Amino acid sequence: MEKMISEEIKKRYEAVCKQVKDAALRANRNPNDVTVLAVTKLQSIEKIKSAYDAGIRFFGESYVEEALPKMKTLSGMESARWEMVGHVQSRKAKLVAASFSRLHSLSTIKLARLLNRHRDTALSPLEVLIQVNVSGEESKQGVDATKREEWGNVLKFAQELKDYPNLKLTGLMSMPPLFDDAELNRSYFRQLRELLHFLNAKDPSLKLHELSMGTSYDFVVAIEEGATIVRLGSILLGERQR
Repeated sequence: MEKMISEEIKKRYEAVCKQVKDAALRANRNPNDVTVLAVTKLQSIEKIKSAYDAGIRFFGESYVEEALPKMKTLSGMESARWEMVGHVQSRKAKLVAASFSRLHSLSTIKLARLLNRHRDTALSPLEVLIQVNVSGEESKQGVDATKREEWGNVLKFAQELKDYPNLKLTGLMSMPPLFDDAELNRSYFRQLRELLHFLNAKDPSLKLHELSMGTSYDFVVAIEEGATIVRLGSILLGERQR
């Protein structure tokens, strides 16, 4: 069974890598500039090991309480990089600051302050992405950036993060609506890319370069619109455990 799982995930990863390459080349981009992040929420240890053996090195978790036992069990995966992609409650900030290399979902100064306080200075700064809401959906987390006149608020937030030496802001993340037709998300991905360019133009010292956008359903379109990190779950690892 374990061998079957390993072979299936290897095939899935190879297929994804081809799609990533093709999408990047269509957009006149270097495929090596796109990171495949395997979202391992509710996935088994066996599947995660198989993904690592297949060559995946970036793993994303959504819940701290689920992630930490996995990370301990999989400590032998020495070159694995663990990232938090889900919403982080203030009371979990200390655990996130101590255990992860990057947070994709930063959207409040309060959380930034806590992460900065708890990040061990012996570690490299915690990389963070500002989560923004580009669709206006009330169910989505993030700094509101639906309208261009609100982009100044994102700029202010980004600049405030300069006060936290144990954090390193590198870019933006967003979760657009879930449509059956991936093309319907193209405008949201383009908006996130334009927001990143806006921030860099207003404050070149920010040097933002990461765009975390695109999931199993729409990552090809996201790459065509500039994604540097695609967060892939079922297309890589199959259905989650319930």
